[in-house]
Amino acid sequence: MEEFVVLVNPEDEVLGLMEKQQAHVNGLLHRAFSVFLFNSKGEMLLQKRASGKYHSPLKWTNAVCSHPRIGETYLEGAKRRLKEELGIETYLSEKFSFIYKADVGNSLWEHELDYVFTGTFEEEFHLNKDEVEEVRYITIEDLDREMSENPENFTEWFKIILEEYKHHFNS
Repeated sequence: MEEFVVLVNPEDEVLGLMEKQQAHVNGLLHRAFSVFLFNSKGEMLLQKRASGKYHSPLKWTNAVCSHPRIGETYLEGAKRRLKEELGIETYLSEKFSFIYKADVGNSLWEHELDYVFTGTFEEEFHLNKDEVEEVRYITIEDLDREMSENPENFTEWFKIILEEYKHHFNS
């Protein structure tokens, strides 16, 4: 099944739809969302992308990142992908939005108007192995160390979004 992204201008006005991979080849600005989940100890959930993903396979990233469908709000999309990828439901709170562009390799670009949500989760995950290889919680300090020692193990967009998150919340 072809997936489409919603192309927008910087003011989030819809310009049209484009097949997802083509939008990533062309580097066109489109809607996206990112979810950061935490446990009661303040540790952040990371997911390792599945080996079959067409870009950035087996790289660590935040809990969920994806694209809302046409007619779907950012929050609705985020909740849908939590269910589809991690098999969970939890309350999410919108924190901020920003635009970024990242080279993800193989002539592909993430150029996104990204809405960032946070939530907490402590229960069992039901991972969709087509999407997620594994998950783990990590302290921000350990994450910073791992990212500086082995940046190639993390998605390019996660590096950008994490810095923006820290800028907003001084983590």
